[in-house]
Amino acid sequence: MATTPPIRIGIYGPEENCTSGARGCTLWPLGYAAMVQAAGAMPVPLGQTVRARAWPHVLADLQGVIWTGKAHPDGQPSAEEERLCHWSRKNGLPLLAVDAAMHALNAVYGGSLHLDLTRERPEALQHRHPPEPGLRHAIMIPGDTRLGGIYGEGELVVNSEHRRAVARPANGFRVSAVALDGVIEAIEAESATWFAIGVQWRPASASASGLDIQLFRGLVIAAQERLGGKRKKARAASTSAA
Repeated sequence: MATTPPIRIGIYGPEENCTSGARGCTLWPLGYAAMVQAAGAMPVPLGQTVRARAWPHVLADLQGVIWTGKAHPDGQPSAEEERLCHWSRKNGLPLLAVDAAMHALNAVYGGSLHLDLTRERPEALQHRHPPEPGLRHAIMIPGDTRLGGIYGEGELVVNSEHRRAVARPANGFRVSAVALDGVIEAIEAESATWFAIGVQWRPASASASGLDIQLFRGLVIAAQERLGGKRKKARAASTSAA
């Protein structure tokens, strides 16, 4: 009996520090690779740079990408990161951008960034030191968003380890989660054909919620749907040629 090849999810950027033991919720292991496996897919580490390799070659055998990101002093993406975004959008490759990667994704498409929330939004919560133990705070997720379909509508508690945040969402993106002080915590592509979500929290770290597995499952489901659509097109083309 023929077996279905596993969904392959690339991990571009630094991995979480996995030396601190089991995550706080104790339900899932630490790290992006481990969470991809827990969500039913195969992780493919891409490293922190693709160097001379072209993205079409790197992504050819992948069905989705997790971009963990690295903060740039001015908040602007590198040329390599811009090419990743444009190739993913053009080809409908599901993309999950985390923390600094969300900032870069937002900048690629014309959005702006708060480089220092303490200075630029003095009325905001102390996002590095919220009142709850473990650097966590609540966010609100609208039900009419892709993120709402993944987590459910309403309040969710996430980790908070950031000094920067999206100020103005990019063209073609909408806000899909905000903290209780109005700071943007997630954005997503408005396109129905491109799964592209950026989240401010770190869903594979030791302080992540047990519910964060849903984010990785959502990415895997989007990858499966894209792969299924490509296979249908290939069969249709083969039938027409015959």
